[in-house]
Amino acid sequence: MMTLQQLTQMAGVICPMYAIVDAKGRIVSAGPTLKKLRPRLTWEGRRFFRVFDLSRPRSVRSVEDLERTAGSKLHLQFRDTPQTGLKGVCTPLPDGQGAFINLSFGISVLEAVRDYDLTSADFSPTDLTIEMLYLVEAKSAAMEASRQLNLRLQGAKIAAEEQAFTDTLTGLKNRRAMDHVLARLINSGREFALMHLDLDFFKQVNDTLGHAAGDAVLQQAARVMVECTRQSDTVARVGGDEFVMILEGVLDTARLAAIAKRLIQRLEEPVPFAGQTCRISASAGTTLSTWQKVPDAQELLNQADVALYAAKRAGRAQHCFYREGMDKTGGADDSPPASSRPAEVRGSPS
Repeated sequence: MMTLQQLTQMAGVICPMYAIVDAKGRIVSAGPTLKKLRPRLTWEGRRFFRVFDLSRPRSVRSVEDLERTAGSKLHLQFRDTPQTGLKGVCTPLPDGQGAFINLSFGISVLEAVRDYDLTSADFSPTDLTIEMLYLVEAKSAAMEASRQLNLRLQGAKIAAEEQAFTDTLTGLKNRRAMDHVLARLINSGREFALMHLDLDFFKQVNDTLGHAAGDAVLQQAARVMVECTRQSDTVARVGGDEFVMILEGVLDTARLAAIAKRLIQRLEEPVPFAGQTCRISASAGTTLSTWQKVPDAQELLNQADVALYAAKRAGRAQHCFYREGMDKTGGADDSPPASSRPAEVRGSPS
């Protein structure tokens, strides 16, 4: 006949969440995993119904009642916190020695594994819980791998979009980005100024000192334009030595003229390169979105371009505001348009 010691040794391997109670309802042995759930509890000698609260069957109040449930599912939970729910099945021991109760977590196994830091070693090798844990681990690993992949893909997408809208030499926005900004501002009804700036004497730098010197000049020019504008403004390189600045909400022509003057002064500062000195200047032309009844991106760019070349014809290193008929007269004037503009054009400065 199997002794209690032999039974507990065998049960500890096959069903490590067992409890053996004697005829008086006292626990004489508990499985290693069950003990792990309450590591500070002295299991041996403790009354079974003081540790567990049996919710079903409701009629069970003693070991005799427990033995009569043999083969039926038991529903119970710990009386103290955390009140982890358990499932169980009971079988009587021979000669009225008590009962053997095998317990499990049932559907709450994942929460229990998390709450009690259990591993596969805490379950019988044939327990389906082992396979569930493997599936959960595999799912977690797959989800983490998927998350990492999504992060890399998102990062690559952002980098690609940033590259698609950035001038690689200067780090400024490019023509495509400028088009997007103009479309967004016009569609949202926001008012802005558009300034077209072209570097004077840049070709001479390239011809005399080489393209590397020209690149250095372009990079310095880009830094100057960023420093002379706000972070919310858009500075774009739209051609070899051509730049466009979009200044949202800036409609004061005196302020715009001061910005242009500051830009030209800064761009005339010598740029050292390889022991040589590069000297350029700049011409600029500006128009306002409010000078059109219905702002149009291409027309605004054309107006700023016309004002720019009027400044160049006037001797360069100058800034002009767009005026109607400027493309025909070629006149250069840094003052804003006169009040003779058509009455239907809103916001015309006087």
